[in-house]
Amino acid sequence: MSNYKRFFALAKEKGITEAELYISKDSSLSMGVFQGEMESMKASTDISVVARGVYNGKFGQATTSVFTKEKIPYLIDAIIANAKVIEKEEIASLFKGSEKYKKVNTFNKELALVPTEKKKADLFKLEKEILSLDNRIIQAANIQYQESDSELIILNSHGLKLKQKNNSFVFVGVAVAKEGNEIKTNFDLFLENDYSKFDVKDLAKKIVDGAIEKLGGVPIESQKMKVVLSPDVVASLTNIYVDSADAERVQKHSSLFEGKLNTKVASSKVTITEKPLAKTLYARSFDDEGVATYNKDIIKKGILTTYLYNLETAEKDHTTTTGNGYKAGGKIGSDVAALFIKPGNKNQEELFEMVGEGIYITELEGLHAGINAVSGNFSLKAEGFLIKDGKKDHPVALITVSGNLLKLFQDVIAVGSDAKMQLGGVSAPSFVIRKLSISGK
Repeated sequence: MSNYKRFFALAKEKGITEAELYISKDSSLSMGVFQGEMESMKASTDISVVARGVYNGKFGQATTSVFTKEKIPYLIDAIIANAKVIEKEEIASLFKGSEKYKKVNTFNKELALVPTEKKKADLFKLEKEILSLDNRIIQAANIQYQESDSELIILNSHGLKLKQKNNSFVFVGVAVAKEGNEIKTNFDLFLENDYSKFDVKDLAKKIVDGAIEKLGGVPIESQKMKVVLSPDVVASLTNIYVDSADAERVQKHSSLFEGKLNTKVASSKVTITEKPLAKTLYARSFDDEGVATYNKDIIKKGILTTYLYNLETAEKDHTTTTGNGYKAGGKIGSDVAALFIKPGNKNQEELFEMVGEGIYITELEGLHAGINAVSGNFSLKAEGFLIKDGKKDHPVALITVSGNLLKLFQDVIAVGSDAKMQLGGVSAPSFVIRKLSISGK
């Protein structure tokens, strides 16, 4: 008998009417180089088992990092003990399973076959290439390789058996550029699970070009200006914006979208879709509660079409879960697997021509501290470039962008065709914003 079967048999014997195992296995490899030397290298494997069960109508839970035959009685006893002290009034019942699950493939078995020595060599090549591209580059920093391999298994006493594997790697690097007394840095990365797609020279050039083009930045006069937001910036803002669709936040009256379901919350140019079944590194066929995921519009042509539910928040609103139940800090919250903002038909140069005179924002600092999640008001340090005569001009520095997140998405007047998937799982294009307040000199 397998340990899984032993667990469910003993749970039933001890009076646990429903039981569940949530098992995550994570292996990682990380390496870093500095000044031509291997600075760090670490490999690790972690296993986490969360066992849940219903005892006398209450949920109990226990966790372990070692799931052995000897650990099973401990987990059962801990579930019962935990259930006995639960005072929360609820109908305790486990999710039995969705009717159908669509398969997604986020695991590339070829990645594990790439020799570690090859990955090391490419790290050193990346550092060397960054330092060789421009004599104004004085340092290559944070040159790292990180690889992860994870497996998630969900089993329950109703016969549910779910499994998903994924893996990925990322190369990251920072270039430090100096001209006169001015120093600028730029960070970039390459994320994939197909090693054959990685090009050392291409990543090094992006890192270096980003640092060099920031040199010579000057502050500008404070004013309200038309703004083009880069795909990176749009992705970061969208992550925070879509958090307001979390049904729990709506229920707790801390959401920008409270009372706004099926109403216009953004410009008609904006359509944001969650696509957990799309072919990306972020694909998921089921959420952490074992609910089948599906592709869905969250905002369609500016209209908020759904809140994001897990089983608990759906029950409170007398509706069904949207398959967005994900673990966060030991409890189930709501999250998204992969967001796609529908691109427009103008490339970035055409967006600059459309703006004429304005500013192109490429970086925002302090996003989580600088944005009030309840009101949406923000004031953020920014970097970017002046747009002059319809073209990207000189860099600007020491500026602050302020406004309101809800109004920002309502003031989108054009969406670029330059969408790309960002770290964090948002495929975002450039946005043109009608006007934002820019504080400078």
